[in-house]
Amino acid sequence: MISWVNGSPWDGQLVYLSTNKNNTCTSDLLANPWLELESLVGLKNVISELKKITAYATISNKRKLLGLKAEELSLNMAFVGNPGTGKTTVARIVGKLLNHVGILSRGQLVEVERADLVGEYVGHTAKRTKEAINRALGGVLFIDEAYSLARGGEKDFGREALDVLVKGMEDHRQDLIVIVAGYPKEMANFLKLNPGLISRMPIIIEFPDYTEDELMEIALRFTAQREYRLSPKAVEILRQKLKDLKGNGRDVRNILERAMRSQALRLEGLERIRREDLMVLTAEDLQF
Repeated sequence: MISWVNGSPWDGQLVYLSTNKNNTCTSDLLANPWLELESLVGLKNVISELKKITAYATISNKRKLLGLKAEELSLNMAFVGNPGTGKTTVARIVGKLLNHVGILSRGQLVEVERADLVGEYVGHTAKRTKEAINRALGGVLFIDEAYSLARGGEKDFGREALDVLVKGMEDHRQDLIVIVAGYPKEMANFLKLNPGLISRMPIIIEFPDYTEDELMEIALRFTAQREYRLSPKAVEILRQKLKDLKGNGRDVRNILERAMRSQALRLEGLERIRREDLMVLTAEDLQF
């Protein structure tokens, strides 16, 4: 539910209140992956694609149960987009979502990068990669900047990690989803590195940069969920800062957390601190 705060110094400021008919709090709602998915800002196309994927997987299972022909599904995905566009967040929800509908047995997210997979000697990489796959069984193995696995050329151990990943996707296709993520151009080249990648990773989802208004919406949700709010002047300063973020949602959180620390330092020296003082981030708190 979206409510506008009126008749106060916060006129026109958007505050997001997540309640259902039983007044369940936000944390309870986020336990439902469908609601968590729908709550994402600026990702309508991503949400639409995930709904189609989930529906297709669910219906395929029902076809099998009723003795009808059904394709062997490969739900491994490539998330393509710039940093801070929600790729890791969505990967976490994918695991929960597919567990919720019975496709994955556990739904956990195991996030790794090159250093977690690539070893220092022959055989070390295969062992590390297999261990990562085993931790992710029943859920999602998420590899950010996956193209870094091949940055060292033909003799780099990263190629060995790719080979093990491809085999793992085939061996555990019933209860493992691998999601690779990174910049658009680099990801296009990465998917060509191993002949098995394209066939086993048929789903490519593009993550657009956030607009300035979407970044502001993310900021207001972030503060409201933590029982803070921005003064009108602070909103102006924040909007100015958002112009420089180039669609990066992660930086919004960093700015606001820094403002919260500045507010704490400002309030620490006061003799009397009101409840309202604890909730308001002022223009002074954003002067950095």
